[in-house]
Amino acid sequence: MRMPETIHANDDTRLVPVWSMVVAGAAFLLVEHYFWFVFPKYQHHVTPFGLRIYLNISWGLLASVYFLMIGFISKDAPRRRMSTRFWMILCFVMPGGIGAVLYFLLRTPLVASCPSCGTQVLGDFHFCPQCNYQLAASCGNCFRTVRTTDIYCTRCGHELARDHMPARLHVMGE
Repeated sequence: MRMPETIHANDDTRLVPVWSMVVAGAAFLLVEHYFWFVFPKYQHHVTPFGLRIYLNISWGLLASVYFLMIGFISKDAPRRRMSTRFWMILCFVMPGGIGAVLYFLLRTPLVASCPSCGTQVLGDFHFCPQCNYQLAASCGNCFRTVRTTDIYCTRCGHELARDHMPARLHVMGE
């Protein structure tokens, strides 16, 4: 597996592994086989055809999404420095997708490298804890994140031009 710092935000589409796609496809086919061939043998009444199609496809897609979600978590958890095994087991064991909801609610920010010293830092850090390299633009008064195009802080109204941020954090062409 690639190191977490080599996975970029535009690689999110590749965070669902091939094994997860294969298992999701197999789960969809198994659910369809069950609902079309096995289940009707044990029914005492005939279900309307349109409702039967709707329920068959819905349950198949639900099973597929479940396995795709577990595959996504298997790739996303390491880039956030979270326990992959714990979250995959939790998502697999917790019924009704509760484990996946918990994962998305409790996951940590992305981990990145400091361009100056290479230390692993969380994505919401403004400064590197090892070398004090400024990673993101922030207000000098309240220290909240600001956009590079802002003239004043949106939280406290502080004039950002007085902070003397590094040139690399300013918008090109100013």
